[in-house]
Amino acid sequence: MTKRVVVLMGGTSSERDVSLVSGAAVVKALNQSGFEAVPYDVTHDVAALVAALTPKPDAVFNALHGAGGEDGTMQGLLELMGIPYTHSGVLASAAAMDKPTAKRIVEAAGIRTPKGRVVALQEVRSGHPLPAPYIVKPVAEGSTVGVHIVRPGENLPALDAGWSFGENLLVEEFIAGHELTVGVMGDRALAVTEIRFGGTLFDYTSKYTPGHAQHIIPAPVPQPVYDEAMRWALLAHRTLGCRGISRSDFRYDDKRPGTSGLYFLEINSQPGFTPISLVPEQAQRAGISFAELVTWLVDTAACDRRAA
Repeated sequence: MTKRVVVLMGGTSSERDVSLVSGAAVVKALNQSGFEAVPYDVTHDVAALVAALTPKPDAVFNALHGAGGEDGTMQGLLELMGIPYTHSGVLASAAAMDKPTAKRIVEAAGIRTPKGRVVALQEVRSGHPLPAPYIVKPVAEGSTVGVHIVRPGENLPALDAGWSFGENLLVEEFIAGHELTVGVMGDRALAVTEIRFGGTLFDYTSKYTPGHAQHIIPAPVPQPVYDEAMRWALLAHRTLGCRGISRSDFRYDDKRPGTSGLYFLEINSQPGFTPISLVPEQAQRAGISFAELVTWLVDTAACDRRAA
């Protein structure tokens, strides 16, 4: 019997456009693999969503990104309805999405992260909370949305005018060097990719515009650094309780000795499925096609408290 899979996509977060692209690619791959894949563009209409999930599908593929889809909110609804869904559960999703929480959890497991703290927006506007250069981040956004590098001698009028991510934010020391990322699938890390791009920040445009960034697999870094990034990505995935796939992002300062220049930045519990997304690219290098990856996610979909 053909499995019916509802693919949740779109949503209402700042990453809506990326989610629509991811969702469309997933629907196409699932249909080609013999599933009955049904796309659903999520809005604020919860009653309409519940109706779309009634009768219950065999599984939900959660292709949402950002607030409302990746932070435990959607996962909680699916748990209440007793519908198996892809990716991480409620607690892991919420912890991974909240950068300060994820930072504390992985640090407790022995993973190095940049020095930083949560501050009130007013404190940043009143003066530098850290020696520049440093990074300003929303506490719970993805795709580098709202991330800003504060350089020595720079005042913050641009941050005043453009900030719309709440009254608290995360400030961290800026780590110069290489941008690395590691995808995890189940119980294994896939590969380390180095991402090269113009400028000093792997921003939204670089991530989602073809030709704006170069992905190098395997990353041309010393073997101990490569191995440590792989180990840390899997450790972060397990420590946070993620399931399915995740992607951990790192910075590597090659001017520091050994592995001391490697820093964990954040973990994404629902990485993208666009034509230039990093985890499907790493899976492909490991011999796992895009269709096989999304099929595996559906086959391993779970519900922690499935209703009788």
